[in-house]
Amino acid sequence: MGGTNPYNQEVEVEPPTKKYSITFLPMNETIEVDPTALPYSREGLSGSILDIACGHEIDIEHACGGVCACSTCHIIVREGFDSIPSATEDEEDMLDTAPGLEMTSRLSCQAVPDGSVDLIVEIPDWNRNHAKESH
Repeated sequence: MGGTNPYNQEVEVEPPTKKYSITFLPMNETIEVDPTALPYSREGLSGSILDIACGHEIDIEHACGGVCACSTCHIIVREGFDSIPSATEDEEDMLDTAPGLEMTSRLSCQAVPDGSVDLIVEIPDWNRNHAKESH
């Protein structure tokens, strides 16, 4: 879907400059992220965890299309949390509506790692779409 949310402040992020990896749990699938290939999809901010996941066919629910207008793309960053800039007030407002919130919870559509370290992110059980449409 892609796009922007006209009600949110525009988010400026520094894209990564070197390759890094993201391991998605519980499927234990590791993706090598090449910053020269960003964006991988049209979902979320360019270089966001949602962008990377969607570009590699890893399903993270995102009802609003990745524009920070819901909390369905909630993830928990298990390792590498400090490589992601702090959440904006708009993101924090949306996170407040997410079940199972933890200290390292983020919206995957807004979380853009800087590439300084590898990440491990967990897609919460309640957030996994077990039904998949065919392409």
